[in-house]
Amino acid sequence: MSLIRSERTAAGLLLGAAALGLLLANTAVGPALADLQHTKIGWPGTQLTVGHWISDGLLAIFFFIVAVELKHELVVGELNSLQKAIHPAIAAIGGVIVPAGVYLLIAGSSGYGEGWPIPTATDIAFALGVLAVFGRGLPNRLRVFLLALAVLDDLIAILIIALFFTTNPNLVELGLAVVTVGLFGLLSRYLRGVMRVPIGVLMVLLACLSWWLVQDSGVHATIAGVALGLVMARKPAGRVTHHLEPWSNGVILPLFAFSAALVPIPQVAPSQLAPAFWGILVALPVGKLIGITVGGWLGSFTKRRADRGKISFEGLVMVSALGGIGFTVSLLMNELAFAAHSEVRDEGTLAVLIGSGISIVIAALLVSRLARKYRREHPHPAPAG
Repeated sequence: MSLIRSERTAAGLLLGAAALGLLLANTAVGPALADLQHTKIGWPGTQLTVGHWISDGLLAIFFFIVAVELKHELVVGELNSLQKAIHPAIAAIGGVIVPAGVYLLIAGSSGYGEGWPIPTATDIAFALGVLAVFGRGLPNRLRVFLLALAVLDDLIAILIIALFFTTNPNLVELGLAVVTVGLFGLLSRYLRGVMRVPIGVLMVLLACLSWWLVQDSGVHATIAGVALGLVMARKPAGRVTHHLEPWSNGVILPLFAFSAALVPIPQVAPSQLAPAFWGILVALPVGKLIGITVGGWLGSFTKRRADRGKISFEGLVMVSALGGIGFTVSLLMNELAFAAHSEVRDEGTLAVLIGSGISIVIAALLVSRLARKYRREHPHPAPAG
């Protein structure tokens, strides 16, 4: 299990699953896999396709883990004070505004302006994985800054999903969901001793009911995972995510990457690709690089003078390149934004994969270069913190 918890392994599994999905989609078994992906299963009143069970159901577990990590950082971690949070927060905001602006500049007038959220996301697992693979010798403060930036980026992504991909929600079901989520959080305070098993079973049932109510209300079901992660007591939440993390890294995220990448490559000339394709392709590697760099540079002026040089401009650019790896959340945003435009959705998926791939290459080069520089200047391992 420790191997699957590794950031390097998680990134490798994600990349391998996406590559396999894209490869198989363009072979003779592609149509059969597409049919399976669109097969509806479930029970009366809740019939979802296999693809939606993965993106709406299983991915809620990933967002639960993200929410627990976000809460940890806000309570006792690197975001537990305004002084700590303001620098990565400004960088994260820049990393959302600029890519969205680049996308709208390219594709806004094409009728596909709703795709602007796609290049705003950072894949925290993939970014940390690339840093772990190529960043031997780098000081831990760069990883901490990247983690804080990515966690805030995830928070913004969650808000975007909740605000921009929800239409005509059923307020009664949402109200009931709030009640079940509240009961889930209350019970988590008593998850100990001889009552651990019965309370745990009841919490699982409440979590499933919360998910169903949110999904049926018209709000994207992953928001249920976020709400459950935020209300659960911190210590039991940490234990639960410790057990869930290998399943998320080894099964849920690779399965989602495989399903999302299961698209045929368009047999058209580059000039015939939708503007949305080019908007995503440019905005992910370029928009993120510029937005996070500028935001991080501006944010550095909020720090005390003695702390401003702790993250060099070169280190900030490196982190910005890592931020351009959209992948998981960008693929989800693509599905949501272009749900009614299957052709553009497929092109958007390819753009996310290619744009994230370009960011991976740029980030790997920058991380490797900076790591070599640090190893030369600091022959002994950098202290943590």
